[in-house]
Amino acid sequence: MSIAIRLARPDDAAAMVTIYAPYVTDTVISFEMVPPDEAEMAQRLAKTLARFPWLVAMCDGDVAGYAYAGQHRERAAYQWSADVSVYVHKGLRRRGIGRALYSPLFDILRAQGYYNIYAGIALPNPASVALHEAMGMTPVGVYRHVGYKAGMWHDVGWWEGVLQEPSADPPPPRALLDVATVATWDGWLAHEELPAREPQAQP
Repeated sequence: MSIAIRLARPDDAAAMVTIYAPYVTDTVISFEMVPPDEAEMAQRLAKTLARFPWLVAMCDGDVAGYAYAGQHRERAAYQWSADVSVYVHKGLRRRGIGRALYSPLFDILRAQGYYNIYAGIALPNPASVALHEAMGMTPVGVYRHVGYKAGMWHDVGWWEGVLQEPSADPPPPRALLDVATVATWDGWLAHEELPAREPQAQP
């Protein structure tokens, strides 16, 4: 299976809804209760791309997954940190698509001037934990019984990643469009062949 990573576009919203909706309706991976419609997803995409990268994975011409970054917290001192998320089509999991999306996402965030990334994972989710730890992220703590969905309380674990070592007086992160003009952009959004299927993650 061939894969190409590119920046998301408004017309990807319908495919993203198809990928994301089962995470909302059938699992507690997402704490949303009602899946967004195409218009809402397009609005989220436009809002994100004003500052942060949102990437899609194209497998044989179809959107197979997406990953994006967002604001970690609103206070000004948090501006060098970002939250990250990835979603893969349910029929294409464990084929390396998550890693193929996260690698360029992290590279772009690093080039923008971000220092830290964070991911929240509703527990238990051994596959997501394995992915984030394979990307070099480490656990930092658990919010106990923080979400109620499907008739149960759920914990959320938090993982952190370091994009670059802290420095004194860092400039504000650069806009996404500024980074998109650099020569390495095409290198980040690589084309590659994926293995047929990854090994099952162990709990």
